[in-house]
Parts: sequence; structure tokens; C-alpha cells
Amino acid sequence: MRTAVVRVEVDPAGELTPAQLSDAMVTLRRLADGVGAGVVDNDLSALPVGRREVELLMTGAAPDELKRTATDLCAKAFGTTPVTGVLTYVSRGTDDDAHGVLAGFGLTGEISRSPGDAGWDVVQVTLRKADLARVPESRIHTALEASLNCEVHIRTV
Repeated sequence: MRTAVVRVEVDPAGELTPAQLSDAMVTLRRLADGVGAGVVDNDLSALPVGRREVELLMTGAAPDELKRTATDLCAKAFGTTPVTGVLTYVSRGTDDDAHGVLAGFGLTGEISRSPGDAGWDVVQVTLRKADLARVPESRIHTALEASLNCEVHIRTV
């Protein structure tokens, strides 16, 4: 399962004091623990208004559900109307990461992995030709290499 980093702006109006932000972070950590999520340490009071953003580490396959859960947790912890920011994924170079990249493009494919001559993995990705008519192969290739940090070969069927 992939790990998402869900960013949420928790004090968009800049109304919370440093003490309130600190207390709310403690509450958020407790609430996040209850749903199996983590919170990245961050001193929100040191950030300017409009950038008081928390990062929650969450696992799950549905980005909208992850965003909704993160926003709900932040609303409870901070007592504000938080604004969901960008959702990205932590990449560990696994086949799950490759499938997640493909899913981000609305694609499915077969993934196989073999050792390369230099000792690095070579990942073979098999996609349908029809899918490449919709999404350029170069975009898929670049995203896979960045996520997996290894050589990627795309094969079409």
C-alpha cells in the first residue's frame, strides 16, 4: 500500500495563537494515531499566515477519501475550517509505487522487475497501445523513473 502525504492548511485566516497551534498539533497527533496516520513535525507558529500547513502520512488507495479524512481530523484538532492542499506519495521504489503512478494516469499495466547488468533493477512495464494514444509514453516513462529510481522499459501490447 502506498503512503500518501496529505497537506492541509489548518489556519487559513491566521487567527490561532502559537499556544493554540501547539495544543492543536498535540491533539492532531492523537487523532491521527487513532486512524493509523502519522503527522510530520512542524512548528506552525513559525510559519506565515497562509502557509500554516500540516502534513499527514496516510495509507489508502482513494485520494479523495484520504483528503476528506485528513481535513476532518484537522477540523477537529484545530477548530478551524481547514483547506486541503496537495496530495503526493512517498515513493519507496516498489511495484506498488509503479502501479500507483500508472493509476495516476488512469492506466493499468503489468510490472516485472529484473536485475540489470550494473546491479540496479530494470523495471519492465507492459501497457496497452490504446492507453498510449491518450497519455504520451514520455510522461509515463519519466514519472515511473522518478518514482522508482531505476531504469524503466515500456512495452506495448
